[in-house]
Amino acid sequence: MSIKTSVALALVTLGLLVMGGQLAAAPAGDPDPAAEMRHAAQVRDTATVERLLDAGVDVNAANALGKTALMMAVEADDLQTTALLMIRGADVNARDTSGLTALTFAAENGHIGITALLLQRGADVNARTRAGWDALMIASRYGISDMVEQLLFSQADPNAVDKHQRTALMHAGEMGHAQVIQTLVTGGADLGARDEAGATALHIAADRGQAEAVETLLGLGADIDATDAAGDSVLAYAVARGDAGVATLLLNQGANVNLAGANGSTPLMEAIRSGHGELVPLLLQYKADPTLKDAKGRTADDWAAKRDDEQAASAIEGRDR
Repeated sequence: MSIKTSVALALVTLGLLVMGGQLAAAPAGDPDPAAEMRHAAQVRDTATVERLLDAGVDVNAANALGKTALMMAVEADDLQTTALLMIRGADVNARDTSGLTALTFAAENGHIGITALLLQRGADVNARTRAGWDALMIASRYGISDMVEQLLFSQADPNAVDKHQRTALMHAGEMGHAQVIQTLVTGGADLGARDEAGATALHIAADRGQAEAVETLLGLGADIDATDAAGDSVLAYAVARGDAGVATLLLNQGANVNLAGANGSTPLMEAIRSGHGELVPLLLQYKADPTLKDAKGRTADDWAAKRDDEQAASAIEGRDR
């Protein structure tokens, strides 16, 4: 569904409710009308919600967790009830105790039509949860490409950061959503942005073994030899987790096989140190230098002896012959 179609559908629903809809028979009374209204919203019972609103129930009455009927209607993917509640004065930017708003609930749910309606009624596109996540980060993490496009169209900030300094692009990279990555970068996301550890989206994708995301980020111009705050390269991340596929992808794309971290450790040393000596032949094939020394003067061969890694030691010995 296109963004224009979603907006049109939402506005048509809003118009029909303004004109008035059919009411179902009211269910048995509830000792707490506000709780009854929230439950009705949760189960997509628009008729009961309207009856209770007509009876004077506070449209913004929240439960102990701060959740309102609007949030529950959004969670239930109920466009009709969502529209009704907003017509009757629901606070589109109310927050629950976790800082979630109706819009962030919609992002979690993936309902693009409801998101269009919320935005049309003034939802704060940059509202954050207590974790610092906004709707764009949530939609990016869940891989909802159409919603990501919709939120960017509504001026969501593609470079906003959460409490760990992670952007929507980093969340998409972590979860491997290549199409979302493309949409975010087209929308202005910074490929070189860094989280609190100095890692880029490319580091994060490599660390999670997301080969398609790694390839997409590289194709968009991500720095293949970027280093984090500790000086670790993207290749070092891949070999540390023993990911031959991503390591090969990076090496084929020209990653510096001898790029050392702040402690002088090279990807070859990192492979041995982290227990992935099976990657040593691959790294040597791409001209890894086993004679390089770390900050304490240790070579890859020293690390192989320290780890009692006969496979790595044998590969290094064979290379030296």
